[in-house]
Order: sequence, then structure tokens, then C-alpha cells
Amino acid sequence: MKPVSENKLHPSVQSFRTFINNHPKLRSEIRKNGRSWQEYYEKWALLGEEDSYWEKYRGESETEQKSENKADMLKQLMKYTENVDIDKVQKQVHQLSGAITTIQELIDQYQGTRKGTSSRNQPFNWSRD
Repeated sequence: MKPVSENKLHPSVQSFRTFINNHPKLRSEIRKNGRSWQEYYEKWALLGEEDSYWEKYRGESETEQKSENKADMLKQLMKYTENVDIDKVQKQVHQLSGAITTIQELIDQYQGTRKGTSSRNQPFNWSRD
């Protein structure tokens, strides 16, 4: 069953959508260059699907898709890291390290008291003479 939004689209728009899905290089090109979908829709409507203009956008090997996805992910990662304040990150890491140290000390103290109390709770100390 198709989503309601697809049923409301004009048949030519649905055909163009299918065309775009079958031409992943074209989809990538539109996203990269920032041109409007409308511009490519009009070319598609005028030229048709079989025109030689679309040859450069036909099919994409799986290897090309994977490398493109990796490149896009790397670009996104670089974009996110540009906005990171290293001093803030370093302070947070230092605070976290301090918190972990404090927790370890508390655990050591708790275990030390348990060991000390466990020997006191024994009414008979058999090792003494």
C-alpha cells in the first residue's frame, strides 16, 4: 500500500521520482550543486528519460556508492568537529576522570571497611593461641 502523500502526486511527478531513484548519481549531483529539483524535472519533461543527457547519471556501482557514502560521512564528521571547543572537551574529560577516581576511592574504602568488619564479626579467632 502506498503512503497517502504518494497518491496525491501527479503521475508525471511520480514518474520523475522513480527516474531519480533509478539514477543515484543524478540525485547526488542535485544535492551537491544545490540546484533545484524543478530544474531537473523540467529537463526530464522536455528531453525524456532516454535522452543522452542522462547517460552520465545512469547507474552507479556498489563500490562507488560506498566510497561516496564514506566521503559524505567524513565531511559531516569534519563539519561537526569544526564546532567543537577542545578546551571544553578537555575540561569535561578532566572532570570525568576526577569523578572516576573518587568512585574508585569510595569503593576501596567500602571494601576496606568490609574486610575489617568481617574479621571483627568472627567470635572465635582460631589462629591465636
